[in-house]
Amino acid sequence: MRIVSGLYRGRVLKSPPDFRTRPTSDRLRETLFNILAPRINAETKFLDLCAGTGAVGIEALSRGAAISFFVEQALPISKLIEDNLTMLKVDRERFRIIRQDASKFVETGTEGFDIVFFDPPYQFDYLTVLRSIGGVASSLLNPGGILVAEHSTKNNLENTIEKLHKVRSVKAGASTLSFYEKE
Repeated sequence: MRIVSGLYRGRVLKSPPDFRTRPTSDRLRETLFNILAPRINAETKFLDLCAGTGAVGIEALSRGAAISFFVEQALPISKLIEDNLTMLKVDRERFRIIRQDASKFVETGTEGFDIVFFDPPYQFDYLTVLRSIGGVASSLLNPGGILVAEHSTKNNLENTIEKLHKVRSVKAGASTLSFYEKE
């Protein structure tokens, strides 16, 4: 895995020691960030939810996001994220690593994010988390923000989930990126 573009372009990230973590491919990350590029600037708050290796949140930092939050439940994987950030010499003010289950984080999270990237294991119950983020009381997604869910192409996500509305889908092989905005 390598960083596709920006400040850390071409740098290779450490990968997990086993195949239980499914990193977002370089090609799919490039597609994702080509779409998100106009939304990323020096004030962007990015959330990498179910962060895995952290490659997506690191790519956001590489492309100029102000800060990335990495939510990852597994201790060895959250340490891998920290190792990758340390190797790249990312300023500690530009990231937070939160070791917590995604469902619990979205229920209790009070931070407002401009971009939320949600990439759980494909067998995960997506709707629970998406309903929490799209709920009337949720402040996790800033007004005008966007949520992107990476999921199996076999798993069609609904067009409307609470206050979230699908505005775009991009298929790439076995994966699909579904883009949602909150009304």
